[in-house]
Formats: sequence, C-alpha cells, structure tokens
Amino acid sequence: MAMKKFLTGLMMFLGAANGAWAASVTNGGTAAIVLQVVEDGNRSEVAIDAGASETICPSGCFVTLPNGDRLGLEGGETVEIKDGSATVK
Repeated sequence: MAMKKFLTGLMMFLGAANGAWAASVTNGGTAAIVLQVVEDGNRSEVAIDAGASETICPSGCFVTLPNGDRLGLEGGETVEIKDGSATVK
C-alpha cells in the first residue's frame, strides 16, 4: 500500500514537472482494445479501434493494458499497443 501511494505521488510530481503534455496511444493490433486509465484518482475506460490513436493522460496516469500489465505514464510518451503488449517510446 505504501509503495502504491509513493508511485502515485511520484507520478503526480513528475506530471506537474513536465507540464501538460499528453501521451499518445496507438492500437497497432487488428481488434479494438479497451484500456483502464486512472488519472488524478479517477478511473475511466478508453476504447481504441484497430489502427486508431488516442491522446490520454495530460497530467500523468496509470494504464492497465488488455493483458493486465500496468504502465505509469507521465504524459508526452508515445505508446504502441499490439497483441495486448505495449512499447513505450
């Protein structure tokens, strides 16, 4: 629990330090995907069609991928998701 609070605080600090750049997420797969996004304590779902891109997390967030992996994003990253796995650039 303490680690979770630490990571959340760190992400909020890094997000504030980097300004309001959002992350760009591209679905490189052949089927639509749904991401679970937690930003500023608010949980939401983001659906991305095959081949489409979405801009998310302007102030940093945690993203749960379709395969269950979690990513911490600060904003400004480019993420490609293919076959449930992510590549962060």
